[in-house]
Amino acid sequence: MADPYKILGVDRSASQDDIRKAYRKLAKETHPDLNPGNAEAERRFKEIAAANDILGDVEKRKRFDAGEIDDSGAEMPQRRYYREYAEADPNMRYHRRAPFGAGAADDAFDAEDMFADLFRNRGRGGEQVRAQGADVHYTLPVEFLDAINGARKTVAMPDGKTLDIEIPAGFREGQLLRLKGQGRPGSGGEPPGDAYVEVQVLPHDEFRRDGFDVHSVLPVTLGEALNGAKVRVDTVDGPVDVKVPKGAKSKTALRLRNKGVPRDKAGARGDHLIELAIVPPENPDDELAAFMADWEARHPQHPRQERGGRT
Repeated sequence: MADPYKILGVDRSASQDDIRKAYRKLAKETHPDLNPGNAEAERRFKEIAAANDILGDVEKRKRFDAGEIDDSGAEMPQRRYYREYAEADPNMRYHRRAPFGAGAADDAFDAEDMFADLFRNRGRGGEQVRAQGADVHYTLPVEFLDAINGARKTVAMPDGKTLDIEIPAGFREGQLLRLKGQGRPGSGGEPPGDAYVEVQVLPHDEFRRDGFDVHSVLPVTLGEALNGAKVRVDTVDGPVDVKVPKGAKSKTALRLRNKGVPRDKAGARGDHLIELAIVPPENPDDELAAFMADWEARHPQHPRQERGGRT
């Protein structure tokens, strides 16, 4: 994989917020669900997800910047021997620096010590040390409605592995999914680690989530607001008809009970709150302007009224 900073298009001095914004933008552009059958978009999405797996995690990013892990998150080989011994006094090149206060007898660096360091993953007699596999962490962008209503996804992980993932209804931004046994393989017959998938909910053009409630804005005409009307509105479950009350004002809130985010498996849900936005007539003509001027002359309006007087 190339430099993760270049993949996300950010500088090395970028903040975590800048990295998160860059990732979300690129992930939305290349997500396989939005680009069906596009192999190049799928390849780019895997690359972007792998880059974010490194840079989106503060600790991993520090370790990557320090050269402790590579762009896949694997440990970099230790370079202690070259720096510690090759740069040492030629006569002392095969001796270990003694700790403060240690005697000369403790100073010798022998082959047994060296091989113990180099092959620390093996036990005596060449047998591999038994160790459970390491856990791995991924980030998964999920469409807003899939997070609300739940979905089953077949996703390609950054390492190329394909997994079936169940997104429970009502899943929140930043929650983790644990996939048991889907981490790195163990050694010596021990089980593999787990995969932890952090869900990042992609923004929706119309809906916004607040806890278990969903918010949206409903544009209505001046006539619908003055006279009242039945209009169709989108919800996370699909379109429904709502009644706009007669004389409604902008920012009037309508509440749709139990049309929000699922709270539990018993079926309890939050609400959907709709804010009305009165839209002025398009291309108003002189007749309408004259009518409004005459009407307001007979019915003075004070939209900028403040406490203690008028402005």
